[in-house]
Amino acid sequence: MNTANLQLEGLYLVIASLTEALVSKGVLSREEVDEALKRAEQGAINDERSVEDLSPANRDAVAFAARLLQVANAEAADRRGLSFHRLAKRVGETKPPYNDQM
Repeated sequence: MNTANLQLEGLYLVIASLTEALVSKGVLSREEVDEALKRAEQGAINDERSVEDLSPANRDAVAFAARLLQVANAEAADRRGLSFHRLAKRVGETKPPYNDQM
């Protein structure tokens, strides 16, 4: 496996932990975090380049970080611990198809 991929996995888990710390300290609500991540996801997949030049798989790659962090935010109450593979699996199970995939 590419070392950069492993580094990104670790970075996603760090960001998820930091986000949870912000929520637990009352700096942001879980809903505010979710809205910010949804805006990031929409910005990524609605970018002119994304719509015109990227395949659905590449659009999913651009949106993956925001989607993974949304799942981590939603499942934070679960307390099973952050597992990149569990979170990534949930992203794949819950992502909607794009209009051009229907």
